[in-house]
Amino acid sequence: MTQDNGTWLTPSLSQLHLSYGPDNNAIVDWKNNLVSQNSYASHLEQTYEDKTLRVEQQLVFLSGHTVLQQTIITNLSDSPVNVNSGFTGDLYNTGIHLTLENDHIKLQSTKSKAMGYIMFVNELNAVFAKDSVSYQTNNQTYMLSPRASKKTVVSHTFIFPEYNWEKEKRRITSINFDSVLNARKSEKNAQLSQLIKNRKALFKDSVYTKALTKAYITLQNNWRIPAGELKHAGLFPSYHYEWFNGFWSWDSWKHAVGLSYYDTQLAKDQIRAMFDYQKEDGFIVDCIYRDTLIEKHNYRDTKPPLAAWAVTQIFKRDTDTSFIRSMYPKLKKYHTWWYKKRDHDQDSLCEYGSTDGTLIAAKWESGMDNAIRFDNSSILKNTEDAYSLDQESIDLNAYLYAEKLFLVTLAEAIGNKVEADQFKADAQTLKLKIQQQFYDPEDGWFYDTNLKGTQFIKGEGSEGWTALWAHAATQEQAKAVKNKMMDPTKFYTKVPFQTMSADHPKFNPLKGYWRGPNWLDQAYFGVKGLLNYGFKAEADSATIQILKGASGIMEPGPSIRENYHPITGEGLNAENFSWSAAHIIMLLTNEQ
Repeated sequence: MTQDNGTWLTPSLSQLHLSYGPDNNAIVDWKNNLVSQNSYASHLEQTYEDKTLRVEQQLVFLSGHTVLQQTIITNLSDSPVNVNSGFTGDLYNTGIHLTLENDHIKLQSTKSKAMGYIMFVNELNAVFAKDSVSYQTNNQTYMLSPRASKKTVVSHTFIFPEYNWEKEKRRITSINFDSVLNARKSEKNAQLSQLIKNRKALFKDSVYTKALTKAYITLQNNWRIPAGELKHAGLFPSYHYEWFNGFWSWDSWKHAVGLSYYDTQLAKDQIRAMFDYQKEDGFIVDCIYRDTLIEKHNYRDTKPPLAAWAVTQIFKRDTDTSFIRSMYPKLKKYHTWWYKKRDHDQDSLCEYGSTDGTLIAAKWESGMDNAIRFDNSSILKNTEDAYSLDQESIDLNAYLYAEKLFLVTLAEAIGNKVEADQFKADAQTLKLKIQQQFYDPEDGWFYDTNLKGTQFIKGEGSEGWTALWAHAATQEQAKAVKNKMMDPTKFYTKVPFQTMSADHPKFNPLKGYWRGPNWLDQAYFGVKGLLNYGFKAEADSATIQILKGASGIMEPGPSIRENYHPITGEGLNAENFSWSAAHIIMLLTNEQ
């Protein structure tokens, strides 16, 4: 892809052309002679075969810049075979053009300083076709003895100006393909084995192993190295979708938790990438982009406070106190920012809001952009750069309650008992407020309220079980919420625990975005909330139904989607979605 939003570079950057026979008039029928085609965590491979030749291709990443493609052509017959082979490549008209250098093809963009390079490691000489967006190699003609093979290795490199092409080039020319492939297999198999070993006992069946593997590969494919405005590595929400070429804050917290199960270093970097842009007052930017010439960072709002949760989950699996010491002051500053900038009436209960005074950005700050609870919201000014909605949100305050407890854990880990004790006391006070203000005993549900806390903003949504996830509800309250969650007319649908009750008149999964679809983060919070209060049978039953009901998760082929239709199970919106994959990992594996 180019640096542009979702613009594909080419239909095929290096396509093999092959003919054989006395007059090179026999052409391999690629379509009808496919033997196998497989995608692994470590590499891709495909094999074609007719009665005379076998063509085996493997593709593996050498680095975050370069992919290697090896082609092996083998004579299967008992007689020598005359073979003619070469490669072609064609670019879409995206402002990128090809030029021929001494020993490689250079791809240069009018939109980016990043550069592309194609090298034929076994010294095929490239020549150009009629224009600067296509090339072909000088075909090689050679005789293959019976059972003999011919190998070709092609490298594709896309490298940013922060990195050194000459250094990467030396690495490419010195590689042994099989050594690179074996090292990558070892690395990926070790990570996958760690995930599989930590599955819950309920999910030992091989179909869950496949779901776990699909989730792992989804996260891997969305991984991006530091470049441009991104100072640390992390995950895009989806490489597949036009507008998702950046890091979002609450996506990042969820990605980091999923990554922590097998790659704590990348999980830490995902956290660091967002805190690289923390403002002095503690504010965390909503999203950052690699290239701000295409899209500016969004400072209009932040996202729900789940960063301390993510850091604590990483710490459970990698007891690196140096990471905690570096993050704790930043997390504390972000936590206190909410009370300074998002508590309009200074009652220690916060509201979602925006920095620019717009209502739309304030809704975005919830992460649940068009949820029905915001249909009649208004915006209020707190300070010159801080505005609040005229309602106090149950999920926001439940997250802040949980965050206080996570900060207790982190403060204790670095020996800061005084602040740990203060966060404990503050948490206890907030817990009582949550139980008293946001819970409607008549409905048995948690709702947002007006600022005074005297009126519920009705409409049962997934925010209603965040108090269970945060462990902020009483046992009696949790039981009432559980009963509604397990009601098939409300939330226990084909894909349970969607964003709003199925019996609400505004329920519309196909056009609703946050007004009906099942987002797997919200489903996970629901499952975890049930587990927190001892409803294990219900949590296990719901987990199985979520994974089996959501189309494509438990089967090969379809990608993991941004969200799902809770009634039909249809995958909706973006494909190859990172936080969905991260939450599948959380649903299937044991927590420490």
